[in-house]
Amino acid sequence: MAGGEVQLVDLVKRFGEFTAVDGINLQMPSGEFFSLLGPSGCGKTTSLRMIAGFERPTEGQILLDGEDMAQTPPHKRDVNTVFQNYALFPHLTVEENVAFGLKYQKASKQEIRERVGRALELVQMSQFVRRRPNQLSGGQQQRVALARALILNPKVLLLDEPLGALDAKLRKRLQIELKALQEEVGITFIYVTHDQEEALTMSDRIAVMSQGRVEQVGQPKEIYENPATAYVADFLGVSNLMDAEAAGPAPEGCKVKLGEFELVAGQGESDALGPCKVTIRPERIDIEPQGTSGENRIPGMVERVVYVGATLQVFLHLASGQTIQAWVPNDGDAHPRASGDAIMVHLPVDAFRVLPGGGTAVLAAAELDVASS
Repeated sequence: MAGGEVQLVDLVKRFGEFTAVDGINLQMPSGEFFSLLGPSGCGKTTSLRMIAGFERPTEGQILLDGEDMAQTPPHKRDVNTVFQNYALFPHLTVEENVAFGLKYQKASKQEIRERVGRALELVQMSQFVRRRPNQLSGGQQQRVALARALILNPKVLLLDEPLGALDAKLRKRLQIELKALQEEVGITFIYVTHDQEEALTMSDRIAVMSQGRVEQVGQPKEIYENPATAYVADFLGVSNLMDAEAAGPAPEGCKVKLGEFELVAGQGESDALGPCKVTIRPERIDIEPQGTSGENRIPGMVERVVYVGATLQVFLHLASGQTIQAWVPNDGDAHPRASGDAIMVHLPVDAFRVLPGGGTAVLAAAELDVASS
C-alpha cells in the first residue's frame, strides 16, 4: 500500500506540570516496522496515543504523508490500533468482530464476506469464524484483533504491547509471525514495547526512549552493538557497564585503565580523557586459563555459574574490582568452570567500547526492574 510515512516534529505532551513527551523528532518511512522501546513512564505509549489521535499534543506536529494530523480526530486519521487487551466484543463471533469496522463503509454483504475471509486467512484464523472470543486462546484473540485492524486497510497500524499478556513461548512464536505479516501486507507498523527481545526480533528500526526523550534511533544491530549512551547500553541487554579512566587515543582505539590495568577500547570515543564508562557485551568476553598472556587481559575469579540451557551465565570478579557477566555456549562440557576458579579474562579490543558523555547514564531502580523482566 502506498503512503504511510509518519513524522513527529518537536512533539511535546504535558499533563499539568509533568512532561510525558519532551520534544521528540522521529521519521518512520512507509512500510517500516518501527518500535518505540523503553521502560514504563518513558513516553512511548503517550507518543503512540498521540499518533492515534487519542491524545492531543501540547506542541509539535504529527505528519502522515506530509499532512499535519495533530488536531485531527482519531476516526479521520488513516491509522488503526491494536491494544494489549485486544478489545474484542464478547457477544460477537470472530467473523462479526472482524467485520465490525466495515459497517460504516457502506460495503455490500458480498464485499464484506470477501474482505473478512481474506483478513482471517491472512492471520490463519479462517477455521474459527463462528467462535466467540471466550472460546479462543490468547494468541488466537490477538490474531482476530489484528485481522479487525487490517481489514480497514489503514496506512499505519499502531500496536500497543499486543503480546504482553501472552506466555513466553507463544510470545516468541508470534514475534516471528507478526514480522512476517507486516512484510506481507507492506504497511507501516509502529510498535510499543518494553521488551528488548521483541524490539530486536521484529523491528526494522528502534527508538530507545527515556524520560520523554529519544536516546537513540537505529537498526537493531546498530543499537545493540553501538549504543550511543550509557543508558542505551544498560537498558538494551546485559551491558557490563564499568567505570574507567580514559587516557586518550591509542593505535587501535582509546587507552583506558580499569584499576591498575591498562587496556585498549577499540570502539566508541577514541579521544576520551578522564573518568568514563566502558562496556562490553557478555557474549564477547573470553574466559581463559590462569596465566594466559596478551593484551586486554585481566586476572579474575569465577563467582558463580548459572545454567540457563543453551548458555551458561558466568559471573566473574576482576582483579580490578569490577564484577561482570560472561555468556558461554553450552557445548556439553559437564564442568566448564566452577565457583572459586582463578582464570584470565580477555576483553577483545574490537568489542570493548568507551561510551560518550551525556545522555541518561543511570537507570532508576524501577526502570531496571522493567529492563530485566
